[in-house]
Amino acid sequence: MLPLLVVITGPTAVGKTALCVELAKHFNTEIISADSRQFYRELSIGTAKPSPEEMQGVPHHFIDHLSISDTYTVNDFEQEAIRLIQRRFEDQNILILTGGSGLFIDALCHGFDEDLPAGDDTIRNELEALYEKYGITILQEKLKQLDPYFYQEIDLDNVKRLYRAIEVCLLSDKPYSEIRKGERQKRPFKILKIVLNRDREELYGRINQRVDLMIEQGLEKEVRGVLPYRDKNALKTVGYRELFDYFDGRCSFGDAVEKIKVNSRRYAKKQLTWFKKDEDYHWYHPDQKEDLIQLISFNIN
Repeated sequence: MLPLLVVITGPTAVGKTALCVELAKHFNTEIISADSRQFYRELSIGTAKPSPEEMQGVPHHFIDHLSISDTYTVNDFEQEAIRLIQRRFEDQNILILTGGSGLFIDALCHGFDEDLPAGDDTIRNELEALYEKYGITILQEKLKQLDPYFYQEIDLDNVKRLYRAIEVCLLSDKPYSEIRKGERQKRPFKILKIVLNRDREELYGRINQRVDLMIEQGLEKEVRGVLPYRDKNALKTVGYRELFDYFDGRCSFGDAVEKIKVNSRRYAKKQLTWFKKDEDYHWYHPDQKEDLIQLISFNIN
């Protein structure tokens, strides 16, 4: 009988952490984080990283796993997480994978070996000319326009990666992050995929409350503490870049907080759009714990 990896994802602030801890305790198992910002030790408040009290003694993997000075890609995560899962399945028949980073979840579940179009010398020469004339910022902005999701995930200081991602978007007329081989990689375990969701008014209210709580907990101080690393990809994310604008004098503190709320809601909408493309997901409200226990139990057997 194959072991079971239960993927529990959903938009920011939907309530993944609390429910996953309850399910992990029920099934006496562990949690693997696929939240690509909670990997970093220096980022806690702005990433809504679970506290030791919230973890309730449940082992969590890939939280505080890296420093923001480290280079870490979705491919690195795929390989490292697969090795961890295989080791833990020697003692467990079920593990929970949770987080809101759809790209990282897809890489772990199905592989990240894209069937990419061949390179194009004309496009590459044009991109190199842009870089020589205007610097790396224009490449970063171009990728952001073509594929805002992948823009959030790759190392934005890697010029070659930027060249290739933009090139693929232009040649395929698709976002780089959406390109996959027609046949998914087979994993040596079963995968059950679950999305948690709430109605929009409820979700947006929770997002706004979370941002207010982050401010009360000292988000401004946390962001000031990582100012020397502001060019790192890990910090080009909601909650940090808005406060950088405030520090630079481009907006007031109140405006920065409001922008965090607006951009968090936009990010939640993008997350839901990503998950809706995958028909394997089962959709539940976080309050449906008993229904989820039944679903998971059925898939273990």
